[in-house]
Amino acid sequence: MKALVLSGGAGTRLRPITHSYAKQLVPVANKPVLFYGLEAIAEAGITEVGIVVGDTAAEIQQAVGDGSAFGLDVTYIRQSAPLGLAHAVLIAREFLADEDFVMYLGDNFIVGGIADLVAGFRKSRPDAHILLTQVADPSAFGVVELDDAGKAVALEEKPAVPRSDLALVGVFLFTSAVHEAVRGIEPSARGELEITDALQWLIDHGCDVHSTTISGYWKDTGNVIDMLEVNRAVLEGVKGRVDGVVDTDSEVIGQVTIEAGAEIRGSRIVGPVVIGANTRITASYIGPFTSVAADCRIESSEIEFSIVLTGATVQGVRRIESSLIGRDVEVTPADGVPAAHRLILGDHSQVRIAS
Repeated sequence: MKALVLSGGAGTRLRPITHSYAKQLVPVANKPVLFYGLEAIAEAGITEVGIVVGDTAAEIQQAVGDGSAFGLDVTYIRQSAPLGLAHAVLIAREFLADEDFVMYLGDNFIVGGIADLVAGFRKSRPDAHILLTQVADPSAFGVVELDDAGKAVALEEKPAVPRSDLALVGVFLFTSAVHEAVRGIEPSARGELEITDALQWLIDHGCDVHSTTISGYWKDTGNVIDMLEVNRAVLEGVKGRVDGVVDTDSEVIGQVTIEAGAEIRGSRIVGPVVIGANTRITASYIGPFTSVAADCRIESSEIEFSIVLTGATVQGVRRIESSLIGRDVEVTPADGVPAAHRLILGDHSQVRIAS
């Protein structure tokens, strides 16, 4: 069995971070989201992985390499444009051959992995197996309608009027039957080959499509709020350790990981928190569910329920919460009076100011 991991796409909902950063590499608990998926695939006993990449191919390849760090053998498959999940299957035909495979969206996060799901699929081998979960806003997802027996009968991508509240989770299992399906469908109104249409093709042609509705934790980390929620979920399960330096004027409470080379001076850290290597925190408060990446500088500031990426500096800021701070960003107080907000913002930024 092989795996097909989708790591293309523009990541528009995470802009401006993703103007210069692959969305699959934005970290939660200081580890890229993509890495959790690759680890789950390896834990399921799959070693041959095709990663579909787009404009951020160089970043993905630099981060993942040949896959040996995960116990995987990785092949990169270039997608010229984000033309849909079914298109990714179409262009991966040579890599996949006629083997069964799991398709995993590289920006999705599932607590507990996929080992049991893969084992069950290997035993029963339906033509396709999909995961579903109830969501508050199904119009943002691929939506599945089940009959009274719980069998999938209709699928639609991001419908204006959803037929149910059951959304497709970003993990799919297929036999080679799906290859005929992706060749048999036409692009949607969005100009994409939709995986929902391919699944509907399988159903309409009498193929066996199984579904499982999960109640466990799943997130599509396509926006900041979901990123912060996944960060929170991961940090809840992290056991603390201190490999860096914490001086006697500092207080560390709860599950806190401080990586080697990090220094905590005159500060209060309340876990769960992860502090990256070579980061220096001075006279500051770092509150629960915060991840601070490597090589950051935080001084005389307060941060809680946030993600701070590599090389960022936060100095003299009273309170930051529910925030995603990008690489090499500088956050400092405004100079002098009158009191005013001075902003330098990229395209598609979102700013909330209490004033």
